[in-house]
Amino acid sequence: MSQTMTPREIISELDRHIIGQDDAKRAVSIALRNRWRRQQVPSPMREEITPKNILMIGPTGVGKTEIARRLARLANAPFIKIEATKFTEVGYVGRDVETIVRDLVDTAIKIVREEHLIRVQNKAEKVAEDRLLDILIPHPVAPNGPHSNDSNSASNESREKMRHKLRLGELDGRQVEIEVEQSQDAPMLQFISGQGGGSGDGMDLQDMLGNMMGKKQKPKRMNVSDALKTIQQQEADRLLDQDAIKDEAIKRVENDGIVFLDEMDKITHRSGTSSGGEVSREGVQRDLLPLVEGTTVNTRYGHIKTDHILFIASGAFHLSKPSDLIPELQGRFPIRVNLSALGEDEFKRILVEPEASLTRQYCALLNTEGVSITFADEGIAELARIAVLVNEKTENIGARRLHTLLERVLENISFEASDSNGKKVEVDAEYVRDQLGEICEDEDLSRYIL
Repeated sequence: MSQTMTPREIISELDRHIIGQDDAKRAVSIALRNRWRRQQVPSPMREEITPKNILMIGPTGVGKTEIARRLARLANAPFIKIEATKFTEVGYVGRDVETIVRDLVDTAIKIVREEHLIRVQNKAEKVAEDRLLDILIPHPVAPNGPHSNDSNSASNESREKMRHKLRLGELDGRQVEIEVEQSQDAPMLQFISGQGGGSGDGMDLQDMLGNMMGKKQKPKRMNVSDALKTIQQQEADRLLDQDAIKDEAIKRVENDGIVFLDEMDKITHRSGTSSGGEVSREGVQRDLLPLVEGTTVNTRYGHIKTDHILFIASGAFHLSKPSDLIPELQGRFPIRVNLSALGEDEFKRILVEPEASLTRQYCALLNTEGVSITFADEGIAELARIAVLVNEKTENIGARRLHTLLERVLENISFEASDSNGKKVEVDAEYVRDQLGEICEDEDLSRYIL
């Protein structure tokens, strides 16, 4: 999707996948549109316009992460989700927060590389086909010399016949031997480069050593169909301009990158408390601050400026509040959005309305076994009612409860599906109660099973 979409169009796309949370959708749609607006502003004003970072506040399972993820897909932007608590857990204290940017660049490289692969795919397929035909039909030496007209004509005719068979798949079962590239011993490279330190610098040394040692060719026998795919991949890799991929990826990260910082409330100084973890949590905030404010991070692909990366933070803020963040970090998240808890009506809609709703997913999965499932309206209503009930009795995990309930309801059908070709099942209220009734009534069971 292009960033030229208007806020209304962005919200319309988000509505296809996410139920409710209109305020949050409105905020992120404006943030995405501002990306396009900034590109239209001439320099030097364009460089002065920074993203308006967003802080989403709401309980778990209400759609915070999904909104950010869908937004990144709409913009075709590099996206990464990071849990802020990763920087405070035992063994990770003091972990370099700049790995956030390095991981974002790796994501961008992958996105851009796949796009470039599509562009060269047709050419790679043709070259791969010719290479494979050279293996299947070695060029014969004619009695009158290798360049005689008779030889060329016969060879071309045989080659085209073989090409036709290759395209029809008639040669797929034949065995051929091709050369495949193999890198030098990866574990040895990792040992030499000190891989595992997590700093990101070791990757540069590993790449350098890998390039110096080169790649060796190794013959390998395989089916024609597999050989064709392997050669296509080799040719596509050769056609790629690695420098262009790197430059475009860096540009996308710096201008379109989106970082989702989850569990921000877990690194706040909690009002009225004092513990040894407070210093660590505040330290993480101060480490994150330069990234959000705008700094330059050294990566294996070059220097990355974070000034125009969009940061979307989220947290439940049950035991703390946004004002418990250090003032400097608060000021870098000017847009605050409250996401409401989901009720029975929202659960009903979540089960049926999104394009990839849970009920549609299960129908598609079981249809592969020839089992047809339909969900009656009263069955959907009963699932929603039980989800709310279990959330109230145990931990409220929002819409994630629906995954657990549906898996439990359809467990027997899923197990027996391979032996039930042609079977039709209607999931109504009675069926749901039969599968969940006893568990829901027993609070201890529901706590551990649902």
